[in-house]
Amino acid sequence: MMCPGLEVPAGTRRNVVLCVLAMALAACGSNEGAQTPPPAPVGVVEVTPTDVPIRVEYVGETAGFRDVEVRARVSGILLKQTYTEGDPVEAGQVLFEIDPEPYKAALDQARGGLAQAQAVLNKAKADRERVVPLYERGVVSRRDYDETVAAHESAVANVQTARARVREAELNLEYTRVTAPISGVASRVEQSEGSLISAGGNSGLLTTISQFDPLYVNFSYSEHDRMELERMLRDGSLQVAGDQPLQARIRLADGSTYAGVGTVNFSDNRVDSRTGTIRARAIFDNSEGTLLPGQFVRVVLELGTIGGLLQVPERAIAQSQSERLVMVVDENNVVTPRPVKLGYSSAGNVVVASGLAAGERVVVDGLIKARPGSKVAPTVIGTVGADAPAATR
Repeated sequence: MMCPGLEVPAGTRRNVVLCVLAMALAACGSNEGAQTPPPAPVGVVEVTPTDVPIRVEYVGETAGFRDVEVRARVSGILLKQTYTEGDPVEAGQVLFEIDPEPYKAALDQARGGLAQAQAVLNKAKADRERVVPLYERGVVSRRDYDETVAAHESAVANVQTARARVREAELNLEYTRVTAPISGVASRVEQSEGSLISAGGNSGLLTTISQFDPLYVNFSYSEHDRMELERMLRDGSLQVAGDQPLQARIRLADGSTYAGVGTVNFSDNRVDSRTGTIRARAIFDNSEGTLLPGQFVRVVLELGTIGGLLQVPERAIAQSQSERLVMVVDENNVVTPRPVKLGYSSAGNVVVASGLAAGERVVVDGLIKARPGSKVAPTVIGTVGADAPAATR
């Protein structure tokens, strides 16, 4: 449309039309840029109640089933070592030999004393057999009778003493051959050959034998854990398998799990006032000799099963100052932060003690995009609850 009295050249009219079209296109582009972005895609899981096996872990140390010190019972020169350090030995096997010659001489002397005492006894017996009939006929006085009988009884006592000395000498001679009191693995030798061994001193310790099969694992648990376990058993939330002993497994230093399953066979009846812990012990089969005393391991105890627990993946947990949060997607696909209280952890999951309800959807993937109050496009990537792994604290 042209204004009256105003004439616009043809070239100018074409430029005006182009400018108007450019402004219109720019306005259209500006309107498109102002549109709301689409909801962010996130991955969610649905939480459902499940029965979760409960485990607890403690630091433990392996120890031999029996550790026995091998000591000399008699003094003398150590002549020979008859075993190899670190090798298995059997009960009764000779490990050391102490010079037996002094004890052989002592045995011969004791046997000679026994022969003398026996000869005196024989004479006293003969005298008694001769005097008694004479005394009964009144030929021998009462004094002679009493002396004869007393001499016989004294001779009998001397023979008994002489026999005891012979037995003592025989034992001392046997003790010159030091044998293994139990089967196990013998440690290093404490005394070298040629040393003077004293039965009553520190030099009497020759070696130590450790029995590795079965093997103990010593550990300690806190007083709080004990009270918590008793509470769960009392209110029935923890289900245990009858009166069966508590099962235990151990993880080694390289992260592997020992193949054998042990049982807890001891728990102390008092709390250590220094540490606030209670000592306990589990026993494991070690017939293959895989474990050695002194190893530090992780003791895993199978406490039982708790029903109706809710779990979420550990990567779904967010930290907000002093509380833990999960991002819940409601029925309108709007993200809502939810404070939660956590319990036992499992293989990649953690038990939610409070803050969640069954059937709710929790953001797992794309958590950084799930801003509180924003709308998202959720995709269910799984359900937490079915075939839940054991929870561990």
